[in-house]
Amino acid sequence: MPPIELPKRRRIAVLTSGGDAPGMNGAVRAVVRMAIYSDCEAYAVFEGYEGLVAGGEMIRQLHWEDVRGWLSRGGTLIGSARSMAFRERPGRLRAAKNMVLRGIDALVVCGGDGSLTGADVFREEWPGLLDELVTSGDLSTDQVDPYRSLNIVGLVGSIDNDMSGTDATIGCYSSLTRICDAVDDVFDTAFSHQRGFVIEVMGRHCGWLALMAAISTGADWLFVPETPPREGWEDDMCSIITKNRTERGKRRTIVIMAEGAHDRQLNKISSNTIKDILTQRLGLDTRVTVLGHTQRGGPACAYDRWLSTLQGVEAVRAVLDIKPGMPSPVITIRENKIMRTPLIEAVDMTKRVAAFIERKDFDGAMALRDSEFKEYYWAYRNTATPDHPRMLLPENKRMRIAIIHVGAPAGGMNPATRAAVSYCLVRGHTPLAVHNGFPGLCRHHNDTPVSSVREVHFVEADPWVNEGGSDIGTNRSLPAEDFETTARCFEQYRFDAIFVVGGFEAFTAVSQLRQARDRFPAFRIPMTVLPATISNNVPGTEYSLGSDTCLNTLVEFCDAIRQSASSSRRRVFVIETQGGKSGYIATTAGLAVGAVAVYIPEEGINIKMLSRDIDFLRENFARDKGANRAGKIILRNETASSTYTTQVIADMIKEEADGRFESRSAVPGHFQQGGKPSPMDRIRALRMAIRCMMHLEDYAGKSGAEIAADELSASVIGIKGSQVLFSPMGGATGLEATETDWKRRRPKSEFWLELQDTVNILSGRATLGEGKTLGEGKMSWACYENIMPPASRPGSP
Repeated sequence: MPPIELPKRRRIAVLTSGGDAPGMNGAVRAVVRMAIYSDCEAYAVFEGYEGLVAGGEMIRQLHWEDVRGWLSRGGTLIGSARSMAFRERPGRLRAAKNMVLRGIDALVVCGGDGSLTGADVFREEWPGLLDELVTSGDLSTDQVDPYRSLNIVGLVGSIDNDMSGTDATIGCYSSLTRICDAVDDVFDTAFSHQRGFVIEVMGRHCGWLALMAAISTGADWLFVPETPPREGWEDDMCSIITKNRTERGKRRTIVIMAEGAHDRQLNKISSNTIKDILTQRLGLDTRVTVLGHTQRGGPACAYDRWLSTLQGVEAVRAVLDIKPGMPSPVITIRENKIMRTPLIEAVDMTKRVAAFIERKDFDGAMALRDSEFKEYYWAYRNTATPDHPRMLLPENKRMRIAIIHVGAPAGGMNPATRAAVSYCLVRGHTPLAVHNGFPGLCRHHNDTPVSSVREVHFVEADPWVNEGGSDIGTNRSLPAEDFETTARCFEQYRFDAIFVVGGFEAFTAVSQLRQARDRFPAFRIPMTVLPATISNNVPGTEYSLGSDTCLNTLVEFCDAIRQSASSSRRRVFVIETQGGKSGYIATTAGLAVGAVAVYIPEEGINIKMLSRDIDFLRENFARDKGANRAGKIILRNETASSTYTTQVIADMIKEEADGRFESRSAVPGHFQQGGKPSPMDRIRALRMAIRCMMHLEDYAGKSGAEIAADELSASVIGIKGSQVLFSPMGGATGLEATETDWKRRRPKSEFWLELQDTVNILSGRATLGEGKTLGEGKMSWACYENIMPPASRPGSP
């Protein structure tokens, strides 16, 4: 009987082009491993389009282990280069020939708008290029016929975040992190000497980096290309800075500018020009810092690792889904949702922004920016500067708004409070900080010398822009422990609304206050929760302040501890993460560090799971051949099992390894709460806090009965899919009744659980548990021979 001829595996190539961006390596890793998992062959094109034109050794097959350890590496390991040859048709003709000879008919391109434009032109010309190759005799009809359709998928790798249709591009948050670290570092010297600093960041046509850096550092003035300052900006800038220093008590002055800053006549505004103005007009000792290419360097932050990985996986899925004639997609993200957008539409809209700027239509340029960008810009302009007479509300609409932190500290609590205070002051409200949570409120309610409720002024709140923890104090205690005293305090301090920042305890506190409205009229005021917890376990949202800060510190910890295995080359680290009974932190961190396995309370741990994972580790180390010096990571949530503790698992692995490899346990503990909040937590704190203030002031002037009757008067702000919205606590369809697992202190439905499959697919782990296969069941123990060849196999770079 003749052997059965198996169909030829599809071949998917990936290249990086344009300026490098942190996270590109994560995207390549995800594409390679997802392609192999999908029973395809993965190829890398080295040096971008130049490699595609050159062919030969510039196009190489990559295997599973070839991309191990790439998540923690900065830049792009397959290289990027400008290709003048690919810009011309003869160059694209050679590129097409090289792809056909290699049997490649799908291309994933990670780069900026120029790179993606080139990709779409290539796809459009593809049929004509093949015909020309046949006509010239370079290739035969039989050679080109199997490759008549070329599938191209785009991934946006750009630190500028200048692509329309997506909230974030691969690398932008890592770059923002470098900027914020640099500005944070000059804070102390600026404060000590009352200096001014002009910080120039990248962004020729897009001011995203400058805007987000200004928000994250509390800058006094901002220059972005999309909205140049009006005539006479020099006087305006000096006036605002003077008032910030005299009226608001600021000792430091920070001006952030994009490199493409200009006035309304398109005359360039240089950093030295601004420095001279501040020095000559205000007598400020002013220094200029041009950050330059340091913004591109270093490893990717947790968000960019997460984003590049999920987008790389989605790119392979898109390649396999695209049918002939369908437009090429670019993989984007809106709020928390990975999406596909027509590539040419996104590129065209991006280029139109620059065109609008060139013809001085700045309103048109801003209109083309995403709604999130415009919202951030509005929020910054109306809270960073003191004079906004048109923003002031009439006396009868002004409120006394209490701000209270409940639960464990989380990065973003302080920036959220600062944003709320700034907005209140601009609108004429009175911001009242309740110190040390509900126990603090009740303990000092009789006008004792140490009052727990104090009005907050800008000079006190301004330094909170980049401070971790909670400067007004936080506490896990709940109002139900003393409803009577809590109600008297609400009446005594005349709270018109309450803004609660915290985790599941904050959610529970507002739930208790809402349910007690019948007995205590003082609670018939609007109240809203801004989720802030590293566990990200608050119903009504897919994102909580502090979770990104936690992930960044955890990723840094894992990178460092993995590197410590470089001398032995054979070590597994079992690391315990926080998160309560929610496995979000463990799973997302596992995705960001390339963990071998992640154990979470939602799935538990059993002996068969551990046995299979130990077998997997044996197989993995046997095939590794010591090619990669870094250790392997297993993450275990602190409550995943009461029996199989972190130390027990490490001991079991060590015992069963039979000397072929070692294991160690590590518990980072409260280190995971982080130091300074991450830039993402800072900017989202501003956006969400201001949204909460606007929501609360909608109830100004309403009676207690009207407020209590409105389900949204007790609400949670959150990100759900591609939307930011308020969800009611009570009612038949409210969060308390429909979305809350009160026993386990987490949402009933956790959006991130599907990420667990992705973690296991990209690690090569076979199963999640007894009788439960990964994804569509394509992975089995028999697959390892195919997906995990030795690193020394021919064709490996």
